[in-house]
Amino acid sequence: MSAPTSPVDLFRHSLRLLLDKDIPAWVDLWAEDGFMEFPFAPDGRPKRLENREAVAAYMRHYPDHIDLRDFPETRIHRTTDPETIVVEMRGVGRLVESDRPFDMTYIAVVTVRDGRFASYRDYWNPLVLLEPGTDFAGSNR
Repeated sequence: MSAPTSPVDLFRHSLRLLLDKDIPAWVDLWAEDGFMEFPFAPDGRPKRLENREAVAAYMRHYPDHIDLRDFPETRIHRTTDPETIVVEMRGVGRLVESDRPFDMTYIAVVTVRDGRFASYRDYWNPLVLLEPGTDFAGSNR
């Protein structure tokens, strides 16, 4: 497959890599100075990852904690900026340690520059952390 160039194609490709648990290839989609933000992150969780290296460190062990199996609801909206998209999605799978279901809703505002992620604001649902029996210890999420 040739390298995706549009923000929509890059994002869809990134979801496939997450489902394949190919975190190194997912990280390779990032610009060197690309950053990731978590505006709704609760205390004790990262609010901002400053560059590709920080994103790589954050995501390195993700498949050891969350076994993503599908993104059954994904809607990608184009914006007036051709490099920016807004994504509504739901990720489902299992928590590896407890084998409990994982079901997370997200809204992401993603900007792509030169075919790579330049910024990714991930508005994940922190209320999932409050659900009984949910253990995200060490999962970075």
